[in-house]
Amino acid sequence: MGKRRTARERALQILYETEFNDAGLEDILRAQWTETPAPEDVRAYAERLVRGIVARRDELDRVLRGASANWRIARMTAIDRNILRLAVFELLDQSNILAPAIIIDEAIEIAKRFSGEEASLFINGVLDAVRRSLGLPETSRKVKDHEPRSRDPQPSGSGGGAEKKRPGDRPRRKP
Repeated sequence: MGKRRTARERALQILYETEFNDAGLEDILRAQWTETPAPEDVRAYAERLVRGIVARRDELDRVLRGASANWRIARMTAIDRNILRLAVFELLDQSNILAPAIIIDEAIEIAKRFSGEEASLFINGVLDAVRRSLGLPETSRKVKDHEPRSRDPQPSGSGGGAEKKRPGDRPRRKP
């Protein structure tokens, strides 16, 4: 499991605890890291998520209400609503770094692990509606600075040159 997934899962656990624990956020965070330590980068990302979600909870819930027409936030399970808040926060805050499809896929996988298959379908539907309402692309892939950019496609047809084979290309059937 990657560090970001681990951080998201830890953030979910902290957010869940804040729903039922009257202790302040700082006390909950301190207890979380004392009871179950984590590497600094996991801890930093989890805390960034938690603090951002807590600070923007009303905004996140407004976005969710707009995307889940038949579901009141209070009717959702605590796990599901916090998975949704986490993903909406990342869509708002991280979609310039992470592709929306990655953020949504992560939320679905976390839902499968912590809430079940049926919840993952619900979360997928709500987050896709959120993505559309925010005007985010469906499947764009962000290119990091160190990744080579794709080349222009090779001309096809009767240009006289042989087509280049790429990894994963299937052989073409002749008509």
